[in-house]
Amino acid sequence: MTHPIDLYFWPTPNGWKVSIALEEMELPYTTHLINIGKGDQFEPNFLKIAPNNRMPAIVDPKGPDGAPISVFESGAILMYLARKTGQFYGKTERDRIAVEEWLMWQMGGVGPMAGQAHHFLKYAPKMDPPQDLPYAKDRYRAEVARLYGVLDRRLAENEYVAGDFYSIADMSVWGWASLWEGQQQVLQDKPHFARWLEVVSSRSGVQAGRALHADLRGDHRDKQSQGILFRR
Repeated sequence: MTHPIDLYFWPTPNGWKVSIALEEMELPYTTHLINIGKGDQFEPNFLKIAPNNRMPAIVDPKGPDGAPISVFESGAILMYLARKTGQFYGKTERDRIAVEEWLMWQMGGVGPMAGQAHHFLKYAPKMDPPQDLPYAKDRYRAEVARLYGVLDRRLAENEYVAGDFYSIADMSVWGWASLWEGQQQVLQDKPHFARWLEVVSSRSGVQAGRALHADLRGDHRDKQSQGILFRR
């Protein structure tokens, strides 16, 4: 008897991390949409699972002791699922350390900085009133470029982010990295990064996770959505 994992999801780079992992690990799951443009992330029932009012989150009905457990924060979910299945976490302790290093690098660097780049390059100039801030645009564009340079140098010496094996570190980075054009980046000077993007994008699990409710992905440029997403 299967016990599907409950996935609380919206089609964003953070959401893709977990939908991709579930597909790659061939775990059954049921999707519960959290429409971040309508404020579903602030609903009391969701906050019981994800107190930081951010998706994704999961509820595993068969947790470590056989009882249900909820997990929030995409990086924590990836580590939980990798431990649960014994997949995509490397084979040795040194492998696992490398996976965790680069997963934390994504969580603390690529995700937040690429997110800020998207905000100031795409959304802020179209807000009412417009917030076209050259300093912010330059700052986050440049920091994303720096981070992708770090990744390119890493991938010059390794097939994948954590080493010679595909892992949850790759899953965590790919979603944001695949949107490099929206972050106003270039690939001509990052051949190893470009090679890795192509390899990871060709995986069936990545494609399936990325395709989950892709039709619902919007640009959140309407005033109501921005009022919810960018509330202070």
